Amino acid sequence: MTRVRPTDAVNAALEAIAADSDSGVWITLVESQRARRAATAVEARLAAGDDVPLAGLTFAVKDNIDVAGLPTTAGCPSFARIASVDAPVVAALCAAGAVVMGKTNMDQFATGLVGMRSPYGICPNAFWPGLIAGGSSSGSAVAVARGLVDFAIGTDTAGSGRVPAACNGIVGLKPTRGRISISGIVPACRSIDCVSLFARDIELAARATSIAAQTTPDALDAWSREPPVGNGRAARRIGVPYESQLDFDGDATGAPRFAAALDGLRAAGYELCPFDISPMLAVTRLLYGGAFVAERYEAVGEFVDTHREQVDPVVGKIISDAGRIPAWRVFRDRTELERLRRIVDVSLREIDALIVPSVPRVPLVVEVQASPVDTNENLGTYTNFVNLLDLCALTLPSELPTADRPPFSVTFIAPAWHDDALVRLALRLPRDMPATHRTR
Repeated sequence: MTRVRPTDAVNAALEAIAADSDSGVWITLVESQRARRAATAVEARLAAGDDVPLAGLTFAVKDNIDVAGLPTTAGCPSFARIASVDAPVVAALCAAGAVVMGKTNMDQFATGLVGMRSPYGICPNAFWPGLIAGGSSSGSAVAVARGLVDFAIGTDTAGSGRVPAACNGIVGLKPTRGRISISGIVPACRSIDCVSLFARDIELAARATSIAAQTTPDALDAWSREPPVGNGRAARRIGVPYESQLDFDGDATGAPRFAAALDGLRAAGYELCPFDISPMLAVTRLLYGGAFVAERYEAVGEFVDTHREQVDPVVGKIISDAGRIPAWRVFRDRTELERLRRIVDVSLREIDALIVPSVPRVPLVVEVQASPVDTNENLGTYTNFVNLLDLCALTLPSELPTADRPPFSVTFIAPAWHDDALVRLALRLPRDMPATHRTR
Protein backbone atom coordinates (compact mmCIF):
# COMPACT_ATOMS: atom_id res chain seq x y z
CA MET A 1 0.00 0.00 0.00
CA THR A 2 1.38 3.36 -1.04
CA ARG A 3 0.87 5.97 1.68
CA VAL A 4 0.37 9.59 0.69
CA ARG A 5 1.85 12.21 2.97
CA PRO A 6 -1.11 13.57 5.02
CA THR A 7 -0.39 17.23 4.24
CA ASP A 8 -0.16 16.40 0.53
CA ALA A 9 -3.47 14.54 0.73
CA VAL A 10 -5.19 17.47 2.43
CA ASN A 11 -3.77 20.00 -0.02
CA ALA A 12 -4.90 17.86 -2.95
CA ALA A 13 -8.39 17.58 -1.46
CA LEU A 14 -8.58 21.34 -0.90
CA GLU A 15 -7.59 21.96 -4.51
CA ALA A 16 -10.09 19.43 -5.83
CA ILE A 17 -12.92 20.87 -3.75
CA ALA A 18 -12.08 24.42 -4.83
CA ALA A 19 -11.99 23.37 -8.48
CA ASP A 20 -15.36 21.60 -8.30
CA SER A 21 -17.80 24.17 -9.62
CA ASP A 22 -21.10 22.45 -8.76
CA SER A 23 -23.00 23.57 -5.69
CA GLY A 24 -25.14 21.20 -3.67
CA VAL A 25 -22.42 18.77 -2.54
CA TRP A 26 -21.25 20.51 0.65
CA ILE A 27 -23.05 22.31 3.46
CA THR A 28 -20.00 23.31 5.52
CA LEU A 29 -16.32 23.00 4.60
CA VAL A 30 -13.61 22.69 7.22
CA GLU A 31 -11.44 25.81 7.29
CA SER A 32 -8.30 25.04 5.28
CA GLN A 33 -5.85 25.82 8.08
CA ARG A 34 -7.72 23.52 10.45
CA ALA A 35 -7.46 20.69 7.93
CA ARG A 36 -3.75 21.36 7.41
CA ARG A 37 -3.14 21.41 11.17
CA ALA A 38 -4.87 18.06 11.49
CA ALA A 39 -2.67 16.63 8.71
CA THR A 40 0.48 17.99 10.37
CA ALA A 41 -0.56 16.35 13.64
CA VAL A 42 -0.97 13.02 11.85
CA GLU A 43 2.52 13.36 10.38
CA ALA A 44 3.91 13.96 13.87
CA ARG A 45 2.22 10.80 15.07
CA LEU A 46 3.70 8.84 12.18
CA ALA A 47 7.16 10.20 13.01
CA ALA A 48 6.67 9.08 16.61
CA GLY A 49 5.89 5.55 15.46
CA ASP A 50 2.17 5.61 16.29
CA ASP A 51 -0.25 3.27 14.55
CA VAL A 52 -2.32 5.47 12.23
CA PRO A 53 -3.86 3.13 9.64
CA LEU A 54 -5.82 5.85 7.81
CA ALA A 55 -2.96 8.36 7.59
CA GLY A 56 -2.91 10.11 4.22
CA LEU A 57 -6.65 9.76 3.68
CA THR A 58 -9.36 12.42 3.71
CA PHE A 59 -13.07 11.98 4.36
CA ALA A 60 -16.42 13.76 4.31
CA VAL A 61 -19.20 13.61 6.89
CA LYS A 62 -22.94 13.68 6.27
CA ASP A 63 -24.40 16.72 7.99
CA ASN A 64 -26.50 14.83 10.51
CA ILE A 65 -23.27 13.58 12.16
CA ASP A 66 -21.42 15.78 14.65
CA VAL A 67 -17.98 17.21 13.92
CA ALA A 68 -16.65 19.33 16.80
CA GLY A 69 -16.80 23.07 16.13
CA LEU A 70 -18.97 22.74 13.02
CA PRO A 71 -22.72 23.14 12.70
CA THR A 72 -24.88 20.04 12.43
CA THR A 73 -27.89 21.02 10.31
CA ALA A 74 -29.47 17.69 9.28
CA GLY A 75 -30.25 19.60 6.09
CA CYS A 76 -32.32 22.27 7.90
CA PRO A 77 -30.65 25.64 8.66
CA SER A 78 -33.00 26.56 11.52
CA PHE A 79 -32.29 23.23 13.21
CA ALA A 80 -28.52 23.84 13.21
CA ARG A 81 -26.39 23.57 16.34
CA ILE A 82 -22.64 23.74 16.83
CA ALA A 83 -21.27 20.37 17.87
CA SER A 84 -19.13 20.47 21.00
CA VAL A 85 -17.48 17.09 20.38
CA ASP A 86 -17.04 14.69 17.49
CA ALA A 87 -19.52 11.86 17.13
CA PRO A 88 -17.74 8.63 18.19
CA VAL A 89 -17.52 7.44 14.58
CA VAL A 90 -15.82 10.68 13.51
CA ALA A 91 -13.48 10.54 16.51
CA ALA A 92 -12.48 6.95 15.69
CA LEU A 93 -11.69 7.74 12.05
CA CYS A 94 -9.70 10.85 12.99
CA ALA A 95 -7.79 8.90 15.64
CA ALA A 96 -6.82 6.48 12.87
CA GLY A 97 -5.31 9.36 10.91
CA ALA A 98 -8.04 10.39 8.45
CA VAL A 99 -8.75 14.12 8.11
CA VAL A 100 -12.27 15.58 7.86
CA MET A 101 -12.74 17.98 4.94
CA GLY A 102 -16.34 19.02 5.51
CA LYS A 103 -20.03 18.28 6.05
CA THR A 104 -22.07 17.13 3.07
CA ASN A 105 -25.54 17.86 1.72
CA MET A 106 -28.37 15.46 2.44
CA ASP A 107 -32.09 14.92 2.18
CA GLN A 108 -33.48 16.90 5.10
CA PHE A 109 -33.64 14.93 8.36
CA ALA A 110 -32.42 11.92 6.36
CA THR A 111 -35.94 11.56 4.96
CA GLY A 112 -35.58 10.58 1.31
CA LEU A 113 -33.63 8.52 -1.19
CA VAL A 114 -33.37 11.20 -3.88
CA GLY A 115 -30.82 13.87 -2.81
CA MET A 116 -33.26 16.65 -3.70
CA ARG A 117 -34.99 17.50 -0.41
CA SER A 118 -32.56 20.12 0.85
CA PRO A 119 -32.61 23.92 1.13
CA TYR A 120 -28.88 23.77 0.34
CA GLY A 121 -29.71 22.79 -3.23
CA ILE A 122 -30.18 19.67 -5.28
CA CYS A 123 -27.09 17.52 -5.00
CA PRO A 124 -25.83 16.87 -8.54
CA ASN A 125 -25.07 13.39 -9.77
CA ALA A 126 -21.30 12.89 -9.81
CA PHE A 127 -20.98 12.30 -13.56
CA TRP A 128 -24.36 12.03 -15.28
CA PRO A 129 -26.22 15.38 -15.54
CA GLY A 130 -29.96 15.08 -15.27
CA LEU A 131 -29.89 11.93 -13.15
CA ILE A 132 -30.45 12.14 -9.40
CA ALA A 133 -27.56 11.69 -6.97
CA GLY A 134 -29.67 9.56 -4.66
CA GLY A 135 -30.10 10.18 -0.96
CA SER A 136 -30.29 10.81 1.78
CA SER A 137 -26.47 10.63 1.97
CA SER A 138 -26.19 12.33 -1.42
CA GLY A 139 -23.28 14.73 -0.80
CA SER A 140 -21.14 12.06 0.84
CA ALA A 141 -21.51 9.75 -2.15
CA VAL A 142 -20.83 12.48 -4.73
CA ALA A 143 -17.77 13.77 -2.84
CA VAL A 144 -16.28 10.27 -3.03
CA ALA A 145 -17.30 9.57 -6.62
CA ARG A 146 -15.72 12.81 -7.84
CA GLY A 147 -12.49 12.11 -5.96
CA LEU A 148 -12.87 15.13 -3.67
CA VAL A 149 -12.19 12.86 -0.68
CA ASP A 150 -11.02 9.28 -0.29
CA PHE A 151 -14.06 8.03 1.60
CA ALA A 152 -17.13 9.38 3.37
CA ILE A 153 -19.58 8.48 6.07
CA GLY A 154 -23.33 8.71 5.81
CA THR A 155 -26.30 7.12 7.48
CA ASP A 156 -28.66 4.42 6.29
CA THR A 157 -32.18 3.76 7.52
CA ALA A 158 -34.06 2.80 4.38
CA GLY A 159 -31.22 2.63 1.87
CA SER A 160 -29.37 5.93 2.18
CA GLY A 161 -25.97 4.24 2.24
CA ARG A 162 -26.76 2.13 -0.82
CA VAL A 163 -28.99 4.11 -3.19
CA PRO A 164 -26.55 7.06 -3.63
CA ALA A 165 -23.68 4.61 -4.06
CA ALA A 166 -25.59 2.99 -6.93
CA CYS A 167 -26.54 6.33 -8.49
CA ASN A 168 -22.90 7.47 -8.53
CA GLY A 169 -21.09 4.22 -9.35
CA ILE A 170 -19.21 3.65 -6.06
CA VAL A 171 -19.16 1.22 -3.13
CA GLY A 172 -21.65 1.59 -0.29
CA LEU A 173 -21.17 -0.61 2.77
CA LYS A 174 -24.09 -0.77 5.19
CA PRO A 175 -22.88 -2.73 8.19
CA THR A 176 -24.93 -4.64 10.71
CA ARG A 177 -26.99 -2.18 12.71
CA GLY A 178 -25.43 -1.56 16.10
CA ARG A 179 -21.95 -2.37 14.83
CA ILE A 180 -21.02 1.35 14.68
CA SER A 181 -22.19 3.80 17.34
CA ILE A 182 -24.91 6.25 16.30
CA SER A 183 -24.21 8.61 19.21
CA GLY A 184 -23.75 12.18 18.04
CA ILE A 185 -26.06 11.63 15.07
CA VAL A 186 -29.44 13.26 14.46
CA PRO A 187 -31.64 10.18 14.21
CA ALA A 188 -34.15 9.30 11.54
CA CYS A 189 -35.47 6.03 12.99
CA ARG A 190 -33.23 5.47 15.97
CA SER A 191 -33.80 1.72 16.34
CA ILE A 192 -32.78 0.90 12.75
CA ASP A 193 -30.34 3.70 11.85
CA CYS A 194 -26.85 2.71 10.71
CA VAL A 195 -23.66 4.56 9.87
CA SER A 196 -22.71 3.72 6.28
CA LEU A 197 -19.36 3.99 4.46
CA PHE A 198 -18.71 5.16 0.89
CA ALA A 199 -15.50 4.54 -1.05
CA ARG A 200 -14.35 3.95 -4.60
CA ASP A 201 -13.15 0.45 -3.79
CA ILE A 202 -14.22 -2.36 -1.50
CA GLU A 203 -11.00 -2.64 0.44
CA LEU A 204 -11.05 0.94 1.73
CA ALA A 205 -14.75 0.77 2.58
CA ALA A 206 -14.10 -2.36 4.63
CA ARG A 207 -11.01 -0.92 6.33
CA ALA A 208 -12.79 2.28 7.38
CA THR A 209 -15.80 0.30 8.56
CA SER A 210 -13.63 -1.93 10.73
CA ILE A 211 -12.07 1.13 12.39
CA ALA A 212 -15.44 2.84 12.83
CA ALA A 213 -16.76 -0.31 14.49
CA GLN A 214 -14.36 0.21 17.38
CA THR A 215 -16.94 2.71 18.70
CA THR A 216 -19.10 -0.06 20.15
CA PRO A 217 -20.34 -1.03 22.60
CA ASP A 218 -21.24 2.56 23.45
CA ALA A 219 -23.03 3.33 26.71
CA LEU A 220 -24.55 6.43 25.09
CA ASP A 221 -26.06 4.43 22.21
CA ALA A 222 -28.86 2.16 23.42
CA TRP A 223 -28.80 0.25 20.12
CA SER A 224 -25.06 -0.51 19.94
CA ARG A 225 -24.02 -4.13 20.41
CA GLU A 226 -21.07 -6.46 20.26
CA PRO A 227 -20.63 -9.09 17.54
CA PRO A 228 -21.13 -12.74 18.46
CA VAL A 229 -18.13 -15.02 18.70
CA GLY A 230 -17.33 -16.89 15.49
CA ASN A 231 -19.40 -14.80 13.11
CA GLY A 232 -18.82 -14.47 9.38
CA ARG A 233 -19.26 -17.73 7.47
CA ALA A 234 -17.82 -17.86 3.97
CA ALA A 235 -20.27 -17.14 1.17
CA ARG A 236 -20.63 -19.79 -1.55
CA ARG A 237 -24.35 -20.11 -2.32
CA ILE A 238 -25.91 -16.91 -3.64
CA GLY A 239 -29.67 -16.43 -3.72
CA VAL A 240 -31.16 -14.83 -6.84
CA PRO A 241 -34.72 -13.45 -6.83
CA TYR A 242 -37.25 -15.12 -9.07
CA GLU A 243 -37.43 -13.32 -12.40
CA SER A 244 -41.08 -12.45 -11.76
CA GLN A 245 -40.05 -10.57 -8.60
CA LEU A 246 -37.54 -8.28 -10.33
CA ASP A 247 -38.64 -4.75 -11.17
CA PHE A 248 -36.49 -2.45 -13.34
CA ASP A 249 -39.04 0.36 -13.53
CA GLY A 250 -39.38 0.14 -17.29
CA ASP A 251 -35.65 0.07 -18.04
CA ALA A 252 -35.22 -2.48 -20.85
CA THR A 253 -31.49 -2.73 -20.11
CA GLY A 254 -32.02 -3.67 -16.46
CA ALA A 255 -32.65 -7.40 -16.85
CA PRO A 256 -29.69 -8.08 -19.18
CA ARG A 257 -27.36 -5.98 -17.01
CA PHE A 258 -28.41 -7.91 -13.92
CA ALA A 259 -27.95 -11.17 -15.85
CA ALA A 260 -24.41 -10.07 -16.74
CA ALA A 261 -23.68 -9.54 -13.03
CA LEU A 262 -24.91 -13.05 -12.33
CA ASP A 263 -22.60 -14.38 -15.06
CA GLY A 264 -19.72 -12.76 -13.21
CA LEU A 265 -20.68 -14.61 -10.05
CA ARG A 266 -20.81 -17.92 -11.88
CA ALA A 267 -17.41 -17.24 -13.42
CA ALA A 268 -16.03 -16.61 -9.93
CA GLY A 269 -17.25 -20.04 -8.81
CA TYR A 270 -20.38 -19.14 -6.87
CA GLU A 271 -23.47 -21.33 -6.90
CA LEU A 272 -26.63 -19.41 -7.78
CA CYS A 273 -29.91 -20.50 -6.21
CA PRO A 274 -33.45 -19.27 -6.96
CA PHE A 275 -34.75 -17.32 -3.95
CA ASP A 276 -38.19 -16.02 -3.01
CA ILE A 277 -37.93 -12.37 -1.90
CA SER A 278 -41.68 -11.82 -1.55
CA PRO A 279 -41.52 -11.69 2.29
CA MET A 280 -38.75 -9.08 2.02
CA LEU A 281 -40.82 -6.99 -0.38
CA ALA A 282 -43.68 -7.16 2.11
CA VAL A 283 -41.34 -5.74 4.78
CA THR A 284 -40.36 -2.98 2.35
CA ARG A 285 -43.99 -1.89 2.24
CA LEU A 286 -44.13 -1.86 6.04
CA LEU A 287 -41.38 0.74 6.44
CA TYR A 288 -43.33 3.70 5.06
CA GLY A 289 -46.75 2.13 4.53
CA GLY A 290 -46.98 0.99 8.16
CA ALA A 291 -46.41 2.41 11.60
CA PHE A 292 -42.60 2.29 11.73
CA VAL A 293 -42.41 5.75 10.19
CA ALA A 294 -43.71 7.02 13.55
CA GLU A 295 -40.16 6.75 14.86
CA ARG A 296 -39.24 9.66 12.58
CA TYR A 297 -41.70 11.77 14.53
CA GLU A 298 -40.06 10.69 17.79
CA ALA A 299 -36.73 11.92 16.43
CA VAL A 300 -37.60 15.41 15.14
CA GLY A 301 -41.38 15.66 15.06
CA GLU A 302 -41.74 18.40 17.67
CA PHE A 303 -39.30 20.61 15.76
CA VAL A 304 -41.01 19.93 12.44
CA ASP A 305 -44.46 20.74 13.81
CA THR A 306 -43.30 24.11 15.15
CA HIS A 307 -41.19 25.04 12.10
CA ARG A 308 -43.24 23.76 9.16
CA GLU A 309 -42.53 26.86 7.07
CA GLN A 310 -38.78 26.16 7.41
CA VAL A 311 -39.02 22.45 6.52
CA ASP A 312 -39.12 20.85 3.08
CA PRO A 313 -42.83 20.32 2.27
CA VAL A 314 -42.46 16.62 1.43
CA VAL A 315 -40.31 15.92 4.49
CA GLY A 316 -42.62 17.95 6.72
CA LYS A 317 -45.71 16.05 5.62
CA ILE A 318 -44.07 12.64 6.10
CA ILE A 319 -42.86 13.45 9.60
CA SER A 320 -45.95 15.36 10.80
CA ASP A 321 -48.31 12.69 9.48
CA ALA A 322 -46.24 10.09 11.32
CA GLY A 323 -47.09 11.81 14.60
CA ARG A 324 -50.76 10.89 14.15
CA ILE A 325 -50.19 7.14 13.89
CA PRO A 326 -51.94 5.42 16.83
CA ALA A 327 -49.85 3.27 19.18
CA TRP A 328 -51.86 0.13 18.46
CA ARG A 329 -50.67 0.17 14.84
CA VAL A 330 -47.04 0.00 15.97
CA PHE A 331 -47.73 -3.23 17.87
CA ARG A 332 -49.73 -4.65 14.98
CA ASP A 333 -46.91 -3.95 12.54
CA ARG A 334 -44.24 -5.25 14.92
CA THR A 335 -46.10 -8.56 15.03
CA GLU A 336 -46.36 -8.64 11.25
CA LEU A 337 -42.65 -7.83 10.96
CA GLU A 338 -41.77 -10.70 13.30
CA ARG A 339 -43.96 -13.06 11.27
CA LEU A 340 -42.15 -12.08 8.09
CA ARG A 341 -38.76 -12.18 9.81
CA ARG A 342 -39.30 -15.83 10.78
CA ILE A 343 -40.02 -16.71 7.16
CA VAL A 344 -36.96 -14.82 5.92
CA ASP A 345 -34.67 -16.30 8.60
CA VAL A 346 -35.64 -19.83 7.59
CA SER A 347 -35.12 -19.17 3.87
CA LEU A 348 -31.75 -17.48 4.46
CA ARG A 349 -30.43 -20.72 5.97
CA GLU A 350 -30.41 -22.17 2.47
CA ILE A 351 -28.02 -19.53 1.07
CA ASP A 352 -25.00 -17.53 2.24
CA ALA A 353 -25.95 -14.21 0.64
CA LEU A 354 -28.60 -12.69 -1.58
CA ILE A 355 -27.97 -10.55 -4.67
CA VAL A 356 -30.46 -7.93 -5.84
CA PRO A 357 -30.34 -4.90 -8.13
CA SER A 358 -29.42 -1.94 -5.95
CA VAL A 359 -32.24 0.16 -7.41
CA PRO A 360 -34.79 -0.63 -10.12
CA ARG A 361 -33.51 2.34 -12.17
CA VAL A 362 -31.72 5.65 -11.55
CA PRO A 363 -34.40 8.26 -12.33
CA LEU A 364 -34.11 11.75 -13.73
CA VAL A 365 -34.35 14.83 -11.53
CA VAL A 366 -37.42 15.96 -13.47
CA GLU A 367 -39.13 12.64 -12.75
CA VAL A 368 -38.68 13.11 -9.02
CA GLN A 369 -39.92 16.69 -9.26
CA ALA A 370 -43.05 15.45 -11.02
CA SER A 371 -43.71 12.60 -8.60
CA PRO A 372 -41.57 13.02 -5.46
CA VAL A 373 -43.20 10.39 -3.25
CA ASP A 374 -43.79 7.57 -5.73
CA THR A 375 -40.33 7.88 -7.29
CA ASN A 376 -38.69 7.87 -3.88
CA GLU A 377 -40.70 4.82 -2.84
CA ASN A 378 -39.64 2.92 -5.96
CA LEU A 379 -35.96 3.60 -5.25
CA GLY A 380 -36.31 1.72 -1.94
CA THR A 381 -37.67 -1.47 -3.48
CA TYR A 382 -34.55 -3.52 -2.71
CA THR A 383 -33.28 -1.50 0.27
CA ASN A 384 -36.12 -0.67 2.67
CA PHE A 385 -36.39 -4.14 4.19
CA VAL A 386 -32.73 -4.63 5.11
CA ASN A 387 -32.50 -2.81 8.44
CA LEU A 388 -35.93 -3.91 9.63
CA LEU A 389 -34.87 -7.54 9.09
CA ASP A 390 -31.48 -6.97 10.79
CA LEU A 391 -29.40 -7.70 7.69
CA CYS A 392 -26.15 -6.20 6.39
CA ALA A 393 -25.53 -5.13 2.80
CA LEU A 394 -22.83 -4.17 0.33
CA THR A 395 -23.54 -2.19 -2.85
CA LEU A 396 -21.05 -2.06 -5.70
CA PRO A 397 -21.00 -1.40 -9.45
CA SER A 398 -20.94 -4.57 -11.52
CA GLU A 399 -19.80 -2.99 -14.77
CA LEU A 400 -17.74 -0.07 -15.98
CA PRO A 401 -19.65 3.20 -16.50
CA THR A 402 -20.27 4.80 -19.87
CA ALA A 403 -20.58 8.47 -20.82
CA ASP A 404 -24.37 8.39 -20.80
CA ARG A 405 -25.25 6.22 -17.82
CA PRO A 406 -23.87 5.01 -14.47
CA PRO A 407 -22.72 1.44 -14.11
CA PHE A 408 -25.31 -1.11 -13.12
CA SER A 409 -24.97 -1.73 -9.39
CA VAL A 410 -25.87 -4.78 -7.37
CA THR A 411 -26.30 -5.23 -3.65
CA PHE A 412 -25.28 -8.29 -1.68
CA ILE A 413 -27.32 -8.94 1.47
CA ALA A 414 -26.61 -11.31 4.35
CA PRO A 415 -27.68 -11.87 7.96
CA ALA A 416 -26.38 -9.63 10.72
CA TRP A 417 -22.64 -9.87 11.47
CA HIS A 418 -21.76 -11.26 8.05
CA ASP A 419 -20.42 -7.93 6.82
CA ASP A 420 -16.89 -9.30 6.39
CA ALA A 421 -18.20 -12.32 4.48
CA LEU A 422 -19.83 -9.96 1.99
CA VAL A 423 -16.55 -8.10 1.58
CA ARG A 424 -14.67 -11.35 0.93
CA LEU A 425 -17.34 -12.38 -1.57
CA ALA A 426 -17.03 -9.12 -3.46
CA LEU A 427 -13.24 -9.24 -3.52
CA ARG A 428 -13.40 -12.58 -5.33
CA LEU A 429 -15.37 -11.10 -8.21
CA PRO A 430 -13.76 -10.45 -11.62
CA ARG A 431 -10.90 -7.97 -11.39
CA ASP A 432 -12.26 -5.77 -14.18
CA MET A 433 -15.11 -4.67 -11.93
CA PRO A 434 -14.51 -1.02 -11.00
CA ALA A 435 -15.06 -1.57 -7.28
CA THR A 436 -12.37 -4.24 -7.07
CA HIS A 437 -9.66 -1.79 -8.07
CA ARG A 438 -7.65 -1.05 -4.97
CA THR A 439 -6.73 2.48 -3.99
CA ARG A 440 -4.13 3.51 -1.49
